[in-house]
Amino acid sequence: MGRVLAIDYGTKRTGIAVTDPLRIIATPLETVASAGLLTFLVDYAKKETVDEFVVGMPKTLLNEDSAIAPLVRKFVETLKKTFPDKAVHLADERFTSSMAMRAMIDGGMKKKDRQQKGNVDKISATIILQSFLEAKR
Repeated sequence: MGRVLAIDYGTKRTGIAVTDPLRIIATPLETVASAGLLTFLVDYAKKETVDEFVVGMPKTLLNEDSAIAPLVRKFVETLKKTFPDKAVHLADERFTSSMAMRAMIDGGMKKKDRQQKGNVDKISATIILQSFLEAKR
């Protein structure tokens, strides 16, 4: 069984989280520059078996696409072309950044580390992935 990889896509940085091979635990993996995201994913998929992708879809409080949603949809199309044999799921990512910040505070992360936006991105991806896993159970 392959891993599930979650993506919290941003205009500058993208947070990535991944499951263990048994798909039990979601773990933060990396924050990469969005411009190099596909290269990172291709390289990662050469080293590890990835069966599915989960991409956070930014929505407003009214459940409408946010301003960045068209960029995410464009990325999803590119992802599907790059990995035609892999399932790509969209997941609501509302509130994940605030949930990530709360998790970092509750976990005792130092303020200096919380201010690094890359940490928020990869923890947000982890929250997206954990929610996806829980919904499938």
